[in-house]
Amino acid sequence: MKKSTISILLVVGIIVIINFLSNDLFFRMDMTADKTYTLSEATINILKNLEEPITITSYFTDDLPPQYAKNQTDFKDLLIEFNRRSNGLLNFEFIDPASDPQKEQEATQNGIQPLLINVREKDKAIQKRAYMGAMLKAGESQEILPFIQPEGPMEYQLTTAVKKLSVNDKPSIGFIAGHGELQAQDLKEVYKELSVLYDIETVDLSNAVEIPLRMKTILMVKPVDSIPAQHFALLDNYLAGGGNVCLATNNVNGDFQTQQGSAMNTQVDIWLETKGIKLNGDFVLDAQCSTIGVKQQQGLFSFQSQVQFPYFPMVNKFPDHPITQGIEQIAFPFASSIENTGSNTMIPLVVSSSSSVSQMPPLRFDIQKKWRQSDFPDGPKTIAAIFEGDLAGIGNSGKLILFGDADFPISQGRNARSNSDNFSLLVNSVDWLSDDTGLIDLRTKGVTSRPLDEIEEGKVSLYKWGNFLIPILLVLILGFYKNQKNRNLRIKRMTTDYIL
Repeated sequence: MKKSTISILLVVGIIVIINFLSNDLFFRMDMTADKTYTLSEATINILKNLEEPITITSYFTDDLPPQYAKNQTDFKDLLIEFNRRSNGLLNFEFIDPASDPQKEQEATQNGIQPLLINVREKDKAIQKRAYMGAMLKAGESQEILPFIQPEGPMEYQLTTAVKKLSVNDKPSIGFIAGHGELQAQDLKEVYKELSVLYDIETVDLSNAVEIPLRMKTILMVKPVDSIPAQHFALLDNYLAGGGNVCLATNNVNGDFQTQQGSAMNTQVDIWLETKGIKLNGDFVLDAQCSTIGVKQQQGLFSFQSQVQFPYFPMVNKFPDHPITQGIEQIAFPFASSIENTGSNTMIPLVVSSSSSVSQMPPLRFDIQKKWRQSDFPDGPKTIAAIFEGDLAGIGNSGKLILFGDADFPISQGRNARSNSDNFSLLVNSVDWLSDDTGLIDLRTKGVTSRPLDEIEEGKVSLYKWGNFLIPILLVLILGFYKNQKNRNLRIKRMTTDYIL
């Protein structure tokens, strides 16, 4: 009896000590591919450098279906770790707006709107109002997260909101104007993402004397008019002063109305040649491509069908680089290839598949053509790259990211994940050039979709049999171990010197 009491007290004491130490010393294993449940160094650094308290009020409806309930659990676990890493400067509370009309009104006033989700109750499907958002407050400032997306970039959402509250002076970036370029407001998703960390300004080269060096990066997206030499001189001076340039341009143009492909004349390619960068005036065609809708007539009926269109290369394999981390698939309409002809360092970012070919304008699109593998003999072609080196020609080292297609940041198709990848690639490029906090790694960090129909057949079989056999094998091993242990104990009891 005395031994049992001592054993119980020891166990209780060990549990108390472990719980006490776990406030400062905690450990967990994260087996996900992109370390979804492990805080990044960028987040940890931001939390360690907090100077004033931040309070997070989370509005989550209780008793939701499992897929949404997990979202609440994951967010709560993330907040607990944020609290620990911030040394208690970040605190949080959870409120169920459905439990109190006053709380529901408070959530709505704070910018958290309910969503309608389908719930099955008593053998019938009904729609239920659900809140899944949060409000962050630091002093008089506040940030709203209206919707915490299940399996989305949760850490990025939270960390960027914390950073926005904790940083008073944001760095500036500029969008070049004056030649028909797209502006930040034309790319709503891009503007929304960039405005979290940067002050966004417009730089009209028609009226500018210089490009301010306080801007960490300037973007030129889809110029359509010819650019004069004096404007390129402003870009050269900016690069010479240590500025960074992100350039997305079309060197060819495709017109679906006339089904014609022609060359563009913005002079960008001529300017790039002075830096040892060759932006070819070609159309890159890829057997791995996107589809387009084609209207067809059959008798009295007309219908639209999807056909493969090699002029829209579909890229789903990207090099291992922070800019492309987490990017899964993007179509690049009417892209041109890029080559390095100088002494600068070139790092490819987007490359077509091994079944590619170039066509020079002018040309006519044959939408109904039946393409064969033999039509793509050239091999992979680079359609986006980083260039580092003496880009201004005065001995200073600079960075330029060039996209041989300017239409990829615009949402394409109906796939939400693909749409987010479109603008994430451009935003990631600006972050890599401008931001040294490491938040770029978080934007696409989340639970990645891995549909079985996109996995090799051999791996699908392996996963299926593994899920079926491994639990059975573990049970058999445990049973064998217990049986062997009991057998050894029986043999031991049968010996003459055994004492109870």
